[in-house]
Amino acid sequence: QVQLVESGGGLVQAGGSLRLSCAASGRAFSSNGMGWFRQAPGKEREFVAAISYTGSSTYYSDSVKGRFTISRDNAKNTVYLQMNSLKPEDTAVYYCAAKIVGWASIRDDEYRYWGQGTQVTVSS
Repeated sequence: QVQLVESGGGLVQAGGSLRLSCAASGRAFSSNGMGWFRQAPGKEREFVAAISYTGSSTYYSDSVKGRFTISRDNAKNTVYLQMNSLKPEDTAVYYCAAKIVGWASIRDDEYRYWGQGTQVTVSS
């Protein structure tokens, strides 16, 4: 079992930055591939970024590539999402997710554990 708690969301102006954190507890964090997903009102949940258990492999959606950076600190059992140059279309609830195996994935159905989400609102 893995418990995930996101933090760092909030209200920011377009062009600004936020850093989301996801603290994990329970099963060995360092063996889990991790991902960030988001869901905007009235839209389906979509992939944002993923990172392998060592941090050596990362994946990004085209909409955030070059603006967002996913990273992890296995000593702190935490994964991060640094979000720069934010746009109003980035407004959504952001979810952290954990796989039970170590490689990264863009598919949400490959993630077993999910956090409760943190709201990110970008004003124009």
